[in-house]
Amino acid sequence: MDIINKFKENRNEENSKSMKKYMKDKFEFLGIKSPLRKELQKEFLKGIDKNSTIDKELVKYLWDQEYREFQYLALDYLVKEKKKLQKEGITFIKELITTKSWWDTVDLIDSHLVGQICEKYPELVDEYILRWSQAESMWLRRTAILYQLKYKEKTNKEVLERVIKDNIEDKRFFIQKAIGWSLREYSKVNKEWVRDFISNNNLSSLSIREGSKYLD
Repeated sequence: MDIINKFKENRNEENSKSMKKYMKDKFEFLGIKSPLRKELQKEFLKGIDKNSTIDKELVKYLWDQEYREFQYLALDYLVKEKKKLQKEGITFIKELITTKSWWDTVDLIDSHLVGQICEKYPELVDEYILRWSQAESMWLRRTAILYQLKYKEKTNKEVLERVIKDNIEDKRFFIQKAIGWSLREYSKVNKEWVRDFISNNNLSSLSIREGSKYLD
């Protein structure tokens, strides 16, 4: 595949070391920083047939590649095509959340892909999100907390409250940070609700600090 070769031809060993270190040595990198990667993949993404369905095999192929830049490419492709997501795509998205998991991919999946598909098919909230909120996987829990991040006034307060309360006692950094982040974003459109929620619940100091950022 041309895009694979194009990425590999632009590897940068120095960048690779620093990018790998930044991601806690969890993944191998070619060392292609975001601006160059976006430029290299521009023609590839531009060539996607507007009338085609989402190519899950392409996504899986890219996800299976050794270098992290290919997972980023897969997500950029999916974000570009997200309006084509169908209800059954939630199980495919779950695979991506729980495979090669770290905040750099999961957070993009949460706010763009899961947010999109649950807005289109609200029944998925009961079927999946509320179960993910209590899942063994930390990343599924984080997804349940963050999927409404871009909803603003459309945020379902009852769901937000439930998924946060499901995870208040989970002291892991990525969970407590997600709680604070979700409250902070919602406070941009509903300060009073967020202020009351913080006052009436035993949140961690991290969640309170994050969630209070835009409160008076």
